Amino acid sequence: MHLLSSLVHLFYPHTCDGCGRDLVRTENILCLRCLRRLPATGFQRWDRNPVEKIFWGRVSIHHAMAAYYFTRASVLQRLIHQFKYHRRRDIALHLGRQTGHQLLQSEWLYEIDCIVPVPLHRAKERHRGYNQAAVLAGGIAEIVGRPLLPHAMRRTAYADSQTRKGRVSRWENVEGAFTVREPAALRGRHVLLVDDVITTGATSEACSQAIIDAQASVSICALAFANN
Repeated sequence: MHLLSSLVHLFYPHTCDGCGRDLVRTENILCLRCLRRLPATGFQRWDRNPVEKIFWGRVSIHHAMAAYYFTRASVLQRLIHQFKYHRRRDIALHLGRQTGHQLLQSEWLYEIDCIVPVPLHRAKERHRGYNQAAVLAGGIAEIVGRPLLPHAMRRTAYADSQTRKGRVSRWENVEGAFTVREPAALRGRHVLLVDDVITTGATSEACSQAIIDAQASVSICALAFANN
């Protein structure tokens, strides 16, 4: 089996999506050097961290974290661009697993009952081919051993991209845009809400409020935190 794997690698070499170097058999998506260079936040071990503070006075969440800092023109930005716009589901799954390993270091993971991704509007999901937050959430669920509920929420209103919007515009863009499909399925449970990038927190706030309205508790986990 190792011989077959080596022959496949010889004729179809796998390269690092960060630096372009050939990957060795034990590496996947990123070489060890690029993986170590991703700017980890450590927020999973940090109470009252900057992501949690975003939601203070806005919505009643229990915990919040992001695995990495997002910076422009970085390896992480290129990876996110690849899985959001070029259907690189494998990258999203890999980064979800890395986020899951970070969550294992938190003191509050035991509180979590299930994992729910931020939903895309069905038209946008058809265009992209999948919901990248659901793939990230799947990678997290695989590592932390919590059930994934990929269709627990629905986005009821189509909205433009949040990328170039300010704080107020981002909130107006998502206000009332999310509902829980079956409130009874979440009632009384502690939900880990998963998204790709948190900037102002408007999307996560709107989703969290819908989950709270379904009589559930919520904590938030993002792949990246854009603190600009």
